[in-house]
Amino acid sequence: MLSGLLVLGLAAIASAENRASVYITPFNKSTVEGLVNFTETSDGVLIEGRITGLPKGSHGFHIHVYGDLSDGCVSTGGHFNPKNVSHGAPNASERHVGDLGNIIADDTEVAAFSFNDTIIALSGENNIIGRSVVIHSDPDDMGLGNANDSKTTGHAGLRIGCGVIGTKNDLNSGTNNLVGTSTFTALLGLTIAVSNGVGF
Repeated sequence: MLSGLLVLGLAAIASAENRASVYITPFNKSTVEGLVNFTETSDGVLIEGRITGLPKGSHGFHIHVYGDLSDGCVSTGGHFNPKNVSHGAPNASERHVGDLGNIIADDTEVAAFSFNDTIIALSGENNIIGRSVVIHSDPDDMGLGNANDSKTTGHAGLRIGCGVIGTKNDLNSGTNNLVGTSTFTALLGLTIAVSNGVGF
């Protein structure tokens, strides 16, 4: 029985390691909030999310370097850019690792999205776990605009929502936490997911 539980536990940990989530909270007097999930696949990382409280239109959507919300979205630093290159579109030959383009909000102020990215990862050099997602007030110009900050931020405007990316260990809490220090915590999170029929 114990060996069976151990095998199940190891399988659960392996499954949890290729998934991560971030809960977005508002900043700069916005009403932005929602959940974004990241899942490793054979085609890169699948990014799925639903964000509410966004004005209709396109909004810059980036991975920032620090998982630090001590000063709200300001303390997340700049875009995750380990190779120190210019800002670009997600499919550009040169871009920050954290350049994920735009998400688009509809008439109901909701942005629902699902797309793959082949640059970010959940392990290794381009690992985004422990970093942050930041949503901006304006569209990302993909580095093609004439503004002074086009090549650094895509001239995407104010930071209006953000959250720290982690592996989920409590799907009922509405928050995400970094897992790694406790095997039991990782197993508990997966148990909650299974018992509630909830996916990452």
